[in-house]
Amino acid sequence: MSNLNIYDFKVKTIDGEEISLSRYKNKVLLIVNVASRCGFTPQYKELEKLYQKYKEKGFMILAFPSNQFLKQEPESDAKIKLFCQENYDIHFDIFAKIDVNGENTSPLYKFLKEEKGSFLGTTFIEWNFSKFLIDVRGDVVKRYLPMTKPQNIEFDIEKLLLKD
Repeated sequence: MSNLNIYDFKVKTIDGEEISLSRYKNKVLLIVNVASRCGFTPQYKELEKLYQKYKEKGFMILAFPSNQFLKQEPESDAKIKLFCQENYDIHFDIFAKIDVNGENTSPLYKFLKEEKGSFLGTTFIEWNFSKFLIDVRGDVVKRYLPMTKPQNIEFDIEKLLLKD
């Protein structure tokens, strides 16, 4: 555990603008690494439902495309954005493609993995659609495996929204 929190990081939006995650202060966040050619890609629909249900209560989803798992996200950021809009009508925030494992891991994902290791005690991201739940103080609360369906996280989101 470090003295950092999620608000200490800057990331690039899908449109290439660098932003500070401090813009999400006082929100419950779900951070997900995504891909458009994965067996879990239909989770986009479930994630959007979750976002629509809780956005007015202070919830946001931050999606980070990654091409590190069998090259299931080979497209440019512009094409990823279009895919998400055309196929899933996504309204939550999608960011520029990043590495979530290995030598070029984004600083944000290094932090997330250090805060919450996987169920096996390792720090690597297992696959597309791994998820991290963040509380309103910017602290990593929980990590979920890729096969965890977004609706199965709903109870934990509600608890944080009510608590904070």
